[in-house]
Amino acid sequence: MSDTPSYAQLKRPIAAMVVVIALSNWLVQFPINDWLTWGAFSYPLVFLVTDLTNRAVGASAARKVAWAGFAVAVVVSLALAPWRIAVASGTAFIVAQVLDISVFNRWRQSSWWKAPFLGSLIASVVDTGIFFFIAFAGSGMDWLSLAAGDLAMKWLMAAVLLAPYRAMLPRLQLWVPPARA
Repeated sequence: MSDTPSYAQLKRPIAAMVVVIALSNWLVQFPINDWLTWGAFSYPLVFLVTDLTNRAVGASAARKVAWAGFAVAVVVSLALAPWRIAVASGTAFIVAQVLDISVFNRWRQSSWWKAPFLGSLIASVVDTGIFFFIAFAGSGMDWLSLAAGDLAMKWLMAAVLLAPYRAMLPRLQLWVPPARA
């Protein structure tokens, strides 16, 4: 799309992005076992938010949502999580979002599932590596095991989240309502 929607039109995806990031930054502090935290279940929703926005109104709008979500979520995350987790999350998030949008656009003309699935898989690798290194390197925590578990869950969630993505395709005007004349 050539005309990027306004922030008012993007309020649903921006709000969703902020909630997912803040919740995930809080949940990542709670391990389930030696290789998984609760944040691994919520965080992959950021890719769904971006991909729905990208499909609905294009890459420019998806980048707008990513940057707006980033700005608000970092502030919220600083209130909910230690600063190191907030910084790690913000850095990993924005790099992975830009990558996801790029990969999505490369595959957007293919079958309906390829763009969101491949974008999520590839961006998850980068996101996981950046986040866990910044958040936990030197902390004494077995962050490599947590990162491996987190990445496995992100890949599983990339497949699982194809169902809501597909269900939303005919309803994208609900996700990003058109501008009022």
